[in-house]
Amino acid sequence: MNIVLIAHDSKKTLMQNLCIAYRSILAKHTLYATGTTGRLVEEVTNLSVHKYLAGHLGGEQQLAVEIEHNSMDIVIFLRDPLTPRVHEPDIANVARLCDKNNIPLATNLASAELMIKALERGDLEWRDTFR
Repeated sequence: MNIVLIAHDSKKTLMQNLCIAYRSILAKHTLYATGTTGRLVEEVTNLSVHKYLAGHLGGEQQLAVEIEHNSMDIVIFLRDPLTPRVHEPDIANVARLCDKNNIPLATNLASAELMIKALERGDLEWRDTFR
């Protein structure tokens, strides 16, 4: 499965810790991320991550194109809802496209952990036939 990892600056350490905790599950899948998040995850987990531009430089837009084409299966977007972003329309677009294409989207640690555990159990295999 193709898994997208995006994290706002205040959530990058949380994303690293999530990926460390679930490294063995994530290693069985293909990971994509915005630039800085991908680099930080690679540094602490030694997982291979396909990196796009940093989110504020267009990385969220690049990943949105992949989501629009239904190329991604899961999106984990650990966002900071309390800090306004200049690129807020790009963030909203990622969520809208996930809804449009029935791509599971986790926006906090609790939903991300549930999604990863569902992935491990095979609960998301329907994505293979949906694409």
